[in-house]
Amino acid sequence: MRRIVLYPVKLLLNALVLVVTLAIIGVVVGVIKLALYEQHTQEEQLESKRAYLANISKLGNQQSEQRPNIVFVLYDDLGYGDFSFTGSRTIDTPNIDSLAQGGTVINQFYSPAPVCTPARFGYLTGRHAERGGLSHVVFPEGHPLDRFLRLRGANVGIPPSEITLADLLQAAGYRTGLVGKWHLGDQPGSRPNDMGFEQFYGALYSNDMKPFALYENEDVVVPAPADQTKLSEHYVEATSRFINANKNAPFFLYLAHNFPHIPLYVRDSKLGRSDAGLYGDVVEELDEGIGQLIDTLKTAGVYDNTLIIITSDNGPWFEGSPGNDRGRKGNTFEGGMHVPFIAHWPTSLCQGCSLDGMASGVDLMPTILDILNLPPPPDRILDGRSLLGYLRGEETTPHEHLYYLSGKVLGVRNERFKYMPRRPLIHSQAGTNFGFGIPQGPWLFDLTNDPNESYDASARYPEEFKRFQQVYESKVEAMQKNPGGWR
Repeated sequence: MRRIVLYPVKLLLNALVLVVTLAIIGVVVGVIKLALYEQHTQEEQLESKRAYLANISKLGNQQSEQRPNIVFVLYDDLGYGDFSFTGSRTIDTPNIDSLAQGGTVINQFYSPAPVCTPARFGYLTGRHAERGGLSHVVFPEGHPLDRFLRLRGANVGIPPSEITLADLLQAAGYRTGLVGKWHLGDQPGSRPNDMGFEQFYGALYSNDMKPFALYENEDVVVPAPADQTKLSEHYVEATSRFINANKNAPFFLYLAHNFPHIPLYVRDSKLGRSDAGLYGDVVEELDEGIGQLIDTLKTAGVYDNTLIIITSDNGPWFEGSPGNDRGRKGNTFEGGMHVPFIAHWPTSLCQGCSLDGMASGVDLMPTILDILNLPPPPDRILDGRSLLGYLRGEETTPHEHLYYLSGKVLGVRNERFKYMPRRPLIHSQAGTNFGFGIPQGPWLFDLTNDPNESYDASARYPEEFKRFQQVYESKVEAMQKNPGGWR
């Protein structure tokens, strides 16, 4: 029997041909996937959304009482401790502090998510971002990570079937405008003007993403790269234009600043004023913008009947203060999602009140529905609860539990305890460029006695630990059974 000998060179050539062939096939498949990519859209829910908004339009036109104007101010990566009234000794925020003193502050308020895109989804829809397949950050079309998301079949923008606050309020007879950062997708069907905003002036993405241009509706009005030293000034001017143009009708203004997300910029005249460096200069300029907002509302004669809400999309990133909390942007320790919150409405809300009960960004949609006495959409679950009675000082928090989500359920808390399941926590050595996950937990934190989550209290409170495990597992199961939250 003759033996066939395969020489090493031939083996290497065959292996090389196989690798090249597989690479070509992979590229071809990838190109086809990108060419055929379509955003996930639930046609049945899209039709239901249209019917719901048509009904809201009828109900809104029947309302005779004076409806409040609504100004929702959302900062980007601003920490709980970055305002004077929340404890900063290095940043001076007198205008924001004045709203806190004359309004209602919720001390235990949480963003819907620890990063930009899913947090904004939650604030605008009243639903966890996992419901819309948008628990990740989206990127400009053509960015390598945008292509990666498309290849995975993931959503790269808010699904048109979702109902935003702008959709709701536009149907109810409000004039709707967005000034600032969108970051919920740049493809047709997912842009601000597609999701209920009649007027849009601002950026489609974070200010560290390229190309960074400013839009007015669908048109570029400040080409990339936009001069970010003038960004806050541009947004103040656009805010004033919108309010003055719509002061005779109820209006909803979503003022979503790009700052203090990095890179940080201020005008030369504002540079070097704060004891907190450039970061503090940026926040103090944002505070001046609130002063100009208040002046504009007063001059327009609508200040007393305007609900102003101020908060942040998540905790601070590389700079900024999480207060006494553990963690920062991107994680579900308190510092990643615990953010400041002010609601100011002189004619209707508690003035000078400080509340310690839990609340979340997903509560905004149900609260607005309650204020306007409008029904929620019947075809979908709203994950939030109305805070109206709570903000008026008439009720306690509507939440027995609050959940921490970032792609999946990663924690749950009540008024005292917080449970976190076993999961990898990233460890990195200072001076190196890599990190790795070390599985840790499960943990039970006693937030009353250990607010910065330093010690596992499960051995001291075994019954609470078991109960929280069951609550957590029930939520995980519910999200797995009905991830879209459809009824």
